[in-house]
Amino acid sequence: MMSKNNLPHSVVVLGSTGSIGTQTLDVAQHLQIPVEAICAGRDVETVEAQARKFGVKMCAMGDVSAANDLRTRLADTDILVFAGERGIGEMIACASSDLVLNSIIGEAGLAQTLATIRAGKQLALANKESLVVAGEIVMREAAAAGISIRPVDSEHCAIAQCLEGHPDKEVKNLILTASGGPFFGRTKQEVHQMRAADALAHPTWSMGAKITVDSATMMNKGFEVIEACHLFAMPEERVQVVVHRESIIHSMVEYIDNSVLAQLAVPDMRLCIQHALTYPDRAPSQLAPLNLAKIGKLTFYEPDEDTFELLHLARTAIRAGGAHPAVLNAANEVAVAAFLSDRICFGDIAEIVLDTIGRLDSARDATTIEEILDYDARARRMAAQYLQRRVI
Repeated sequence: MMSKNNLPHSVVVLGSTGSIGTQTLDVAQHLQIPVEAICAGRDVETVEAQARKFGVKMCAMGDVSAANDLRTRLADTDILVFAGERGIGEMIACASSDLVLNSIIGEAGLAQTLATIRAGKQLALANKESLVVAGEIVMREAAAAGISIRPVDSEHCAIAQCLEGHPDKEVKNLILTASGGPFFGRTKQEVHQMRAADALAHPTWSMGAKITVDSATMMNKGFEVIEACHLFAMPEERVQVVVHRESIIHSMVEYIDNSVLAQLAVPDMRLCIQHALTYPDRAPSQLAPLNLAKIGKLTFYEPDEDTFELLHLARTAIRAGGAHPAVLNAANEVAVAAFLSDRICFGDIAEIVLDTIGRLDSARDATTIEEILDYDARARRMAAQYLQRRVI
């Protein structure tokens, strides 16, 4: 067993009510790491239960009215409650924890990624949108602050492990694996009319609704290409994608001698979370051991970018640069929200994103956070307008 002295003395969990957040609390409990602070958007009941169970010192709610409700519920405790986006940032700055795990969903997580870096705290990042929307800025600020980002996404966590001990000059390509989602092998025509219930039936991973839909469209893999480019300073053309249905190999690194290193494990996000919490050490986990003989075979396929065109569009966005990835993400968030509420069909998601990014070509000129967020807001408005014409 790893010595407890090698673990963080406590952790802050952002987005504690979501899939990654709840699993992080589970892993922290398993490792006996105290949870100092948590935050969520509006789910007051769950946050109250978590605050009491884990004995946190601070909570924050993105929604101000929810924060007021939480203060009333926790009036019998000494727990401090912060309100709004600024309040979450204040909570991060006030925390004594040296590690913050950010699992907030969507572009909303960017502000807290930057708040964590600016507070000089180690960042375990499960919010890929921070790097999709403003990757160059985030990585530049992290480098200036001497903060290394620990990736929590299974693919990037795997790549980081495969890169350990090897200089950049020896790396040829990064290879991201993709499950292919629930619609693998279907044609564009076959999937066009699919609804939310169909897309949420993921073959191997248990995830939140938004990321599960992004997996079905392969937009999630497109985001991960962008994320990998920033995390590992790798040009887009050297970040490859291969469909691996079993989700046992979580990603690979190809070296200049044409050898390939892979990281394998059962598909369970708790392993990636634990790696982020214990790095650079390892500890026994709650996961079942990997039994390759029982699995029997591992299969691989080229991604179908004709049917799942958002993967190709993500590559186009990272090459264009500026706010193009932010526009891509913003339009996708609007479209997926509409899809999950059964207002549009599966095929409409790509149409909305394609239309939005096509009308904001000037986004390539954005360089500051303010400019990027302005394009983000414009993209959301345009996507919403297009959505009004497409609602079924």
